Amino acid sequence: MKNKRFNLFLIAVVTLVSIWSLIPTWQDYMYTKQLESFGTSRDSLSYAMSHRDDIENARKKSLKLGLDLKGGMHLVMEVDQVDLFEQKAWNKDAKFFSIMDLVRKNAAASDARVIDLIASEFRKENIPLSRYFYDIRNSDKEIIDKLQKESDDALSRAKEIIRNRIDQYGVAEPVITTQGSRKIIIELPGVSDENRVRNLLKGTAKLEFRLLREPEVLLRTLDRINTYLAQNGSTVTSLPVKADTTASPAPVSNAAAVPAVPAVPAAPAAPAAPAANVAGQSSKPLYDLVGINQYGVPVTTAQSRDFVSALFHRADIMALLPPDTELLISAKPDDYGSKTQKFYTIYLVRKTPELTGGVITEAKATFGSQGVQPEVLMSMNSEGTSKWARITGANIGKRVAIVLDGAVYSAPVVQSKIPNGNSVINGIESLEEAKDLEIVLKAGALPAPVRITEERTVGPSLGADYIRAGMLSLLWAFVAVSGFMLFYYKKAGIAADIALVLNILIVLSVLAGFNASLSLPGIAGIVLTIGMAVDANVLIYERVREELAEGKSIAGAVSQGYDRAFSSILDSHVTTLVAAFLLYTYGIGPIQGFAVTLMIGTSASLFTAIVVTREIFEGLLGKNQLNDKSFG
Repeated sequence: MKNKRFNLFLIAVVTLVSIWSLIPTWQDYMYTKQLESFGTSRDSLSYAMSHRDDIENARKKSLKLGLDLKGGMHLVMEVDQVDLFEQKAWNKDAKFFSIMDLVRKNAAASDARVIDLIASEFRKENIPLSRYFYDIRNSDKEIIDKLQKESDDALSRAKEIIRNRIDQYGVAEPVITTQGSRKIIIELPGVSDENRVRNLLKGTAKLEFRLLREPEVLLRTLDRINTYLAQNGSTVTSLPVKADTTASPAPVSNAAAVPAVPAVPAAPAAPAAPAANVAGQSSKPLYDLVGINQYGVPVTTAQSRDFVSALFHRADIMALLPPDTELLISAKPDDYGSKTQKFYTIYLVRKTPELTGGVITEAKATFGSQGVQPEVLMSMNSEGTSKWARITGANIGKRVAIVLDGAVYSAPVVQSKIPNGNSVINGIESLEEAKDLEIVLKAGALPAPVRITEERTVGPSLGADYIRAGMLSLLWAFVAVSGFMLFYYKKAGIAADIALVLNILIVLSVLAGFNASLSLPGIAGIVLTIGMAVDANVLIYERVREELAEGKSIAGAVSQGYDRAFSSILDSHVTTLVAAFLLYTYGIGPIQGFAVTLMIGTSASLFTAIVVTREIFEGLLGKNQLNDKSFG
């Protein structure tokens, strides 16, 4: 009697937990339908913000669909380890940069470890690695080991930061794995805004707070550059576009925010447009690309922005700048009143940052006090708070540039000391941009730039077709198997079908509960599980029929049927579990998806066939509703 109560309790718990695990999937479906009903109206944004926590919680706990079902992106990203090693080097000179240029070219054409390519080039030049890396007393082997550890750590850290960004973005069950010494394989099901994801993943998220140099110093520097270019016979058409490889990465366009301490008001008048580009010799080659507005602010147009940025990062141009300074361009066009042209402001900032984004502990996208303009609230740790208070207190009336990935997002005037480490990042155009900035600030900066080397997209319409085909195959398999069991085994077939429904429910709930994704191979695993589940019931029912044929009572036949069929059922399920485990261990991608559902389904079918159906029969026997004809 105690055993019976325990079995009933176990069945009830498993059923309730399975339903509870799938409730977020239903909630996610209903929230999605509700948001779709609003279309692109403001009501959709208001609804999303008012139910943000509920939507995110349901999406996080819901059953995930794989890339083949939901559509999405497949990306191969490569960590720029040449840049990483350049950052680790000291005492860098022209020889070092020429060697690293060769390494960069070789790395682009080879999958070999970057550290091996570096060691090879240094051996050719007969230069010890200790000349540029670590301690002068270190041998080449010791340095190679240390740099390789840096490489492995950078790859692992990049993988985790990318995973954090993707998780906060809200992609359901991403697949992120490493390949070789510098590549990361990423599968993102359900992604619709592909360009936004690219920018989110590629952005290094290197946040810096830098002091601006005085405006007159900036103008003198531009004059010096213009004179140098004119003396060397440079023209607009002859200026090299490619930036020096030793420079910091080019600004990332379409990134997400304008940080703030108090914002600088935009100038009300439009600047004078830069002089038209002309072929041939020019006495003002720089000013053919850069204009000075009536307020003395240097600007460049959208057409010239990338060209000018590359020019400012050339080694010979950087040598003309004042010590510890760098010329940067705004990430977004500034509002100077022009409706026909976009102008980007040019800044001369100190190269050494006063503070970096490593002190950021929290960032949250929200709306401002007016409830209209998106902004990001930012908090710092104790170290950052004390430094930020010192920096703002010592530079009241001066401007601080907030730089993300080499682009200036804002250069506000420090109006007062900020003692609590809290700042507001405002001037953001959309909530999506605010969320993206929140993500990259919370996830942290990548140890080195990454680039996308391969990209494939599975369209949502193709994914919908796969879902339809997969669900049809699952439905027809269930109908065919359950129909056969009803036809052949009569009342016993009903018990088998109830166990079959519970089996499928358990599989889906476990996938949802452990944040595993359901893919086409996973559906195939469920279909195979359906067949295996009724196979166990067939073994039991045939044993029962044999016992009945020998003249035993219905209760004795049921008891003997389960007891004698148990060993065969256990053997078949254990061997299937072992095979599925090996598939999962040594397989990749789709094979693992098939193996996971097969393992869950096999375990569930063992439970439903041995425990669930037997308790159903025990209940029917207690009510005298089971007889010889109940098994066909």
